Order: sequence, then structure tokens, then C-alpha cells
Amino acid sequence: MSRFETWLADSGIPVTIKQFPAGTRTAVDAAKAVGCEVGQIVKSLVFIAAGRPVVALVSGANRVDERCLAAVAGEPVLKADAETARSATGYSIGGVPPFGHATEVLVFMDRDLLGYDVVWAAAGRPDSVFEIAPARLRELSNAKVVDLKVDTDSNPPSGASPSPAAPDLPRERGSDSSNSPASGEVTL
Repeated sequence: MSRFETWLADSGIPVTIKQFPAGTRTAVDAAKAVGCEVGQIVKSLVFIAAGRPVVALVSGANRVDERCLAAVAGEPVLKADAETARSATGYSIGGVPPFGHATEVLVFMDRDLLGYDVVWAAAGRPDSVFEIAPARLRELSNAKVVDLKVDTDSNPPSGASPSPAAPDLPRERGSDSSNSPASGEVTL
């Protein structure tokens, strides 16, 4: 039994974990594995906002607008490195669940996730996910629902170029996290 499964059992939360040996590390991989839309995949992204770790639960179809996150979590906003993400949540990038973290972290949830009947989130490992209703996800993660996605219809900030298809996760597992795309990967 994984640490997250143990936490779920100890908390009395009935969630069924599904494991996919080929992996569910990217939103596209996870959507293919479970047979859902990419937007139904919950990316659990760890940032440092105003000097403290926070988690953003984002639809797999969206990129985080760090300005929106800064407006609710404080400035400056930076992607957490692999070590910070693990120490704050207890999980490695690619398997960070939306709740059951090692420390108390503020959680913000992408409003777009509420548009689905069910969503799929990482279950503590890069090959495991679980299905959950968005309202229950919000409740269990104690998340504040906010608009977090990059608005591709607006003008980008000065010096930036629009890239609506660009993912906002690390180039490879354990690497430092920039908001630049790398080989089309989107980590959960």
C-alpha cells in the first residue's frame, strides 16, 4: 500500500486508486490511460508564493497564469524545485496528490475543473490516479476556487509571446520547473 493509500485509509476517505504501468506522468498520458478528456486531468503544481509553498490544482488543458496565482497567493510566485515540492507535499513531482500533503499548504483550484462531472488526480505516484467529483476535490483539498488559467484571448505581458499549447511543468522528472514547454510534457 502506498503512502497516499495509507493516508486515505487512515482518513476514512473512500477513493479507488487505479494504477497504469505505462505511467500517468503527463496529462496527455493520464487522459489516454483512463479514457477521459485532457481537461479532466488535475495537475497538482507546487509553487512558492510570497515565500511559502502553495499547490495549484489545474485542469490538464490549461496553463497557470502566475499573475492570477500571485493575486490570490502573494508575490513573488516561482515554480517550486523538486526538493521543495517533495518537502512541502511529501511527494515527488509527477505524483503529487491534491491533498494528504506532508505539511499544511494553501491549495488553489482552477475554476475550469468544476465544469466536469468527474476529474482524475495523481495518487502519490507517477503511475497512479483516482477519480473524484470536483466539488469533493475542493472539499478534501480545502482549496480556494479561482481563475488560474492563462487567458489566451488577451495580450501577453510585454516581452512574452503567447503559447496556448505550452505545458507548465518540468522538462523532466526532478528537474527545475520553468513555465516553458519541453517536449510536450505536462506533469500531474
